[in-house]
Amino acid sequence: MATTLKLPARSGALEDYRLRGTAPVQPPKGVKFNRIAYSAAHVVADPLAAVDPWLTAALDWDATIAYRQRLWSLGLGVAEAMDTAQRGMGLDWPTSLELIRRSLDAARDYPGALVASGCGTDHLSPDEVKTVDDVIRGYEEQMAAIEKLGGKLIIMASRALARVATHPGDYERVYGRILSQAKQPVILHWLGEMFDPALAGYWGGKDVDAAMATALGVISAHAGKVDGIKISLLDKDKEIAMRRRLPAGVRMYTGDDFNYAELIAGDGFGTQPTHGKSDALLGIFDAIAPAASAALGELAEGNLERFHAILGPTVPLSRHIFAAPTRFYKTGVVFMAWLNGHQKHFTMVGGQQSARSLPHLAELFRLADAANLLEQPELAVRRMNSLLAVHGVGA
Repeated sequence: MATTLKLPARSGALEDYRLRGTAPVQPPKGVKFNRIAYSAAHVVADPLAAVDPWLTAALDWDATIAYRQRLWSLGLGVAEAMDTAQRGMGLDWPTSLELIRRSLDAARDYPGALVASGCGTDHLSPDEVKTVDDVIRGYEEQMAAIEKLGGKLIIMASRALARVATHPGDYERVYGRILSQAKQPVILHWLGEMFDPALAGYWGGKDVDAAMATALGVISAHAGKVDGIKISLLDKDKEIAMRRRLPAGVRMYTGDDFNYAELIAGDGFGTQPTHGKSDALLGIFDAIAPAASAALGELAEGNLERFHAILGPTVPLSRHIFAAPTRFYKTGVVFMAWLNGHQKHFTMVGGQQSARSLPHLAELFRLADAANLLEQPELAVRRMNSLLAVHGVGA
């Protein structure tokens, strides 16, 4: 096997890189967790579809569902049709609903498999959303469609609501209405503006502490309808502060792709179990699934040092994948799936494979190797070399 290849540095110069050759860790069959862990799963585009890829979502359904089956087999749940699946960045609502339907159908073959599905307002065109009532109508339409399939809801942050809301009371009204109607407890989703600039000022203001107070008020008023909240602010101190204030039994699902290892391990604070640790709903778990599963298994056995030994090396990779502009992290997630042989091509919905530079992807390759995440090193080298050739390296 060729273990050395030339990779571009950020300067543009080519440098020799030699693979470490360390075998990836794999969880034992039937691994058990003491945390709930969802992976927000990516979708596999169909590169042979005769569509305009910037305008129309075309999926390879078999490869997309196969990836979810892999996650379930590793003990991870699937957070379906979320931003990792390019929701709002190429994946439209009709395709999202079909994805949810197929995922729920496939999950039936995996007893105990977890699936929670994104419910939003992205099917509404901006010119038809004038009031908060329009946002409520949008949420209710998607809510009804997902619940008709038997799906558990993740109430996604709404660009439409961020645009028309004028004060925190508008958020309280929208979420109060939706939560009062939910058939089973939902997961709320607070996505920071680094993930989506259109969500700046969510919960009614730019002050994060004030926004957090609004969100906590909504949760406390409807605690029986809230399983938990996922926050993606990339600020561990804000997450810890919020989880300590959650009502008893309401979970904090970390969406912090910079500090997830520390937040999942927890600090043991307080008398409520949910106040001292975070569960997980993470996009990075898509890219590091075997390591995440193995580490969570060790944590459940009380092996904290082993948990950190497995998961710690993945953090530099995750921080690179989610580096600013953070909203382009999906490119790195799909690149990892391609390197590891879980899809045949590096093509994305909306042409998003072009959202990161070649030096960025080269550094991602190095960090994946350093974290022992290249499952098939020979294949990964061949595919990296093919990408380099497309960019004129070695030509």
